[in-house]
Amino acid sequence: MSVAATVAQGDQGGARRSRRRRTAAEWTRIAIVTTAFAAVLIAFLSPLAYSALLSLKSPSQITQANSPGLPSDPATFTWQGKEYPVYYVPLPDGTTRELAIVKKGRTASDFIDPANPDAGTITWQGSWRNLDQPWQLAPQWDNYAKVWDLINFPRALFNTVALALIGTIGTVLSCLLVAYGFARFRFPGRGLLFTILLATIFLPGAVILIPTYTIFVKIGWVGTWLPLLVPAFFANAYDVFLLRQYLLTIPRDLDEAAMIDGAGPWRILRSVVLPQAWPVIVAVSIFTFVYAWNDFFGPLIYLAGHGDIQPLQVVLANFHGVYYKNPALIQVGNMLTLGIPVLLFILFQRVFIRGIVITGVEK
Repeated sequence: MSVAATVAQGDQGGARRSRRRRTAAEWTRIAIVTTAFAAVLIAFLSPLAYSALLSLKSPSQITQANSPGLPSDPATFTWQGKEYPVYYVPLPDGTTRELAIVKKGRTASDFIDPANPDAGTITWQGSWRNLDQPWQLAPQWDNYAKVWDLINFPRALFNTVALALIGTIGTVLSCLLVAYGFARFRFPGRGLLFTILLATIFLPGAVILIPTYTIFVKIGWVGTWLPLLVPAFFANAYDVFLLRQYLLTIPRDLDEAAMIDGAGPWRILRSVVLPQAWPVIVAVSIFTFVYAWNDFFGPLIYLAGHGDIQPLQVVLANFHGVYYKNPALIQVGNMLTLGIPVLLFILFQRVFIRGIVITGVEK
């Protein structure tokens, strides 16, 4: 073998070792990043997991001493029509078995083996109070049925969904038209008007609360859904800004090509802009829907005393005040209310993130 061939083989071997080292380093980096994100995810979801587990517990399970985190009851065994508690009992042969106590005594107690109850009783010397009990899973699924009936959940859910959907439709339509105007039309004072619109974001809600409420009282809208729905059809600065920034990324050449074919502004919006703006429209829709779903203060002040048209947030607040001594029922209401927004985000996660990235990064 020549010297050149030997050198070439050595170079190839070194390259393979370098690739192996580089691959090992990449796998190590991936493992570290994955572990870190998993730890953050677990920490973030731990309150939700605690609420879900608490919603399945009975009051006795919550107050039971040494109770595990899972909804569990002390293990029992039914024998001859009676229920007996089960304990971990250390036996003279050095083993520990789960036995059911049938006769309690101060210094000696009688037990039976649940695996073979016909074998007779086992007398154990010692105080049964010092023994530990095993736990068995006993989730209280009827908590959900109870809360469903107590708060008339179907009616409250209908009110919440109706308010959220109508408000979302009004917000998306109005904000899209305003954003389309700012993004595609050139008119005097456009920049000043857009600046004034953005300035309203910094206006505290408490400043306009009393004047707005007074106006709605004067026109007789308090006690109805109108104060919560009508303003949604007059746009808002935040969503107009997001939509405008996205529409600016759509080339104007497409508009000019449509104009050559005789399309007007409405046809351009419908046939050119909308098909390309769905990511940001979905993102704004989810933002608005979740905000309307979680809105508490508005329905509280405008729908007070009208329980038949109140959304879940107000109904749950009243429910918490009545059943505050049973935290499991409170968590059931929270879990029922949380389900739809979480499902909505899971279904539209890809489009939602895409719209946020484009509107927040490119422009």
